[in-house]
Amino acid sequence: MFRTIELSDSRFEHEGLRYVTVKTPNLRGRGDITFWSPEGANADTPLPLVILLHGVYGSHWAWSLKAGAHRTADRLMQAGQLPLFRLAMPSDGLWGDGSGYLPHNGYGFDRWIIDDVPAACPGAVSACFVAGLSMGGYGALRLMARYPDQFRAASGLSSITELAQMADFVEEPLDLYRQPDPADESVGALLLRNRDQLPPFRFDCGTDDTLLAANRTLHETLRQAGIPHEYAEYPGGHEWPYWETHLEDTLLFFGRYM
Repeated sequence: MFRTIELSDSRFEHEGLRYVTVKTPNLRGRGDITFWSPEGANADTPLPLVILLHGVYGSHWAWSLKAGAHRTADRLMQAGQLPLFRLAMPSDGLWGDGSGYLPHNGYGFDRWIIDDVPAACPGAVSACFVAGLSMGGYGALRLMARYPDQFRAASGLSSITELAQMADFVEEPLDLYRQPDPADESVGALLLRNRDQLPPFRFDCGTDDTLLAANRTLHETLRQAGIPHEYAEYPGGHEWPYWETHLEDTLLFFGRYM
């Protein structure tokens, strides 16, 4: 499905990380993905794929090189707390300060994640899970709510919950992100609209995070609507030490459904 695909050379890869660049119509050009497979995993053996979405300003390398996501995954597998799975850590499409993982300006940033990332995986995929931080949490929860049949489960860390909150992080005008249906810009509205189709999902936020109030509001909205979900608050702010620590909660949650 890709006109071109470029893979890193196994001689220079490290810690199970592999780097892939593909050309896709969804991005009208090339997109980058960091993949990780556990040691000894056979490429022909279908495994769950956990897609981790980064936040604003970042790219495909952020989860591995700022949070050691692959090391957390490996540690939990080695301890017998999780079955084998693969990680996919894509760029968001590298539009502006952040694409929001929304379709806009002629780009399919949503379909890039849903269609292209699993297809580019250098290993067979049995099921997809999606998680992200900040803008990536918005992407993960929104994509799960918008396309509930695509994911086995989802998780958001320190998530943006409404498009309006992007204004605190990006310099691009929010009008450039607007969707034909305003409900498509809201995690809560999408969850309410597709409430009968949702896979299991969770989200968490730090008690010193500027997005705490927004996450509490989303939790209360879902609670009042009777939509099953898990929500947690932990000490910390909108920062990598928080995400590095609490990625473990997300992966253990996913492990229930692998």
